[in-house]
Amino acid sequence: MCFIFCQKRKGKGRKLSNLIEAVYKGHPHKEDWEVSHQLAVAATKNKARGSQGQFPLTQNVTVVEGGTANLTCRVDQNDNTSLQWSNPAQQTLYFDDKKALRDNRIELVRASWHELSISVSDVSLSDEGQYTCSLFTMPVKTSKAFLTVLGVPEKPQITGFTSPVMEGERMQLTCKTSGSKPAADIRWFKNDKEVKDVKYLKEEDANRKTFTVSSTLDFLADRSDDGAVVSCRVDHESLNSTPQIAMQVLEIHYTPLVKIISSNSWPEEGQSIILTCESKGKPVPEPVLWTKDGGELPDPERMVVNGRVLSISFLNKTDNGTYRCEAKNPIGRNSTEYVLIVHDPNALAGQTGPDHALIGGIVAVVVFVTLCSIILLGRYLARHKGTYLTNEAKGAEDAPDADTAIINAEGSQVNAEEKKEYFI
Repeated sequence: MCFIFCQKRKGKGRKLSNLIEAVYKGHPHKEDWEVSHQLAVAATKNKARGSQGQFPLTQNVTVVEGGTANLTCRVDQNDNTSLQWSNPAQQTLYFDDKKALRDNRIELVRASWHELSISVSDVSLSDEGQYTCSLFTMPVKTSKAFLTVLGVPEKPQITGFTSPVMEGERMQLTCKTSGSKPAADIRWFKNDKEVKDVKYLKEEDANRKTFTVSSTLDFLADRSDDGAVVSCRVDHESLNSTPQIAMQVLEIHYTPLVKIISSNSWPEEGQSIILTCESKGKPVPEPVLWTKDGGELPDPERMVVNGRVLSISFLNKTDNGTYRCEAKNPIGRNSTEYVLIVHDPNALAGQTGPDHALIGGIVAVVVFVTLCSIILLGRYLARHKGTYLTNEAKGAEDAPDADTAIINAEGSQVNAEEKKEYFI
């Protein structure tokens, strides 16, 4: 019966044998060929059992260089038909549970009628490509799985930094990393704050698989940058959200910044005062120089300099003036001034009693207002004259009685105008 079946399938059997022979012809080792021959025999036995409903299922795999890739081929319904994995060069890796290629990195994970799973450890970039799972039905059915190998970027390095840098000089820092696949992303940070305005360059490596990327940070050095931490961060999908970071601490040299602090905001005669000269620079400024009104301190016994501190005891009016503090370092020098005014404590105490000058001013205003009122009232009365008749005009002085006085008054109305008196 087998003979009759094989004769009927003679053409198809020859094609299957040729296919199997082609799959294994790349094996240079005699032992491998013997295994291949056994696999061919097994495949020939299984060819008659093929079913049109069977089809292998695979999935694409992504792995980091140096990691382990697991390739799985499954068949939902299989009537004992053989499964095979082959690499991008069409070399058979496993035929069912039989290893066909001598490579210690390749191992069998699971072999059954429904699944063939293998693992490839210590994966390299050369392992990337399309792997094929074959189901030896009539005809043979295949499924492809693409293995993607991620190239891990090397630890970045920052170049172009010279120490120290003078304030105002231009700085160009370059961060570079190689070996990434696909190309890595580089980001710059200054004290954990991202710097956006940077240059980015991508170049293909000699192996034509990985990339070298670089980024340049360009800025003017400022005193606020002294001690700042500049970091270059490389992000890549192969790093599992743990970026590689290179850091550089900046050292900026600058001229001193000078400020005078007084211990007494209202100095009085007989008191003391302490003036502290704060100077900040890099390198650290030399001991400061104190002067008064452009010259040396006039009274060294009362004006004592201790480092950056000037102490003046028993203040008096002669201490009034402009005090200057000057600091310098190898980069340059700078200075600032403080104007000292010594106050009279007695004058200050007098201001606490009644202000006689103020009271006198108020009294003068009141007197002035009163005089003005009197003058205005007199001018008003002068413009409105008043008249009256005296007893003489009325005739009352010579009249013996009241009736006669009235009669005389009536008769003398004609001469009344001559006897008018005026209020002045």
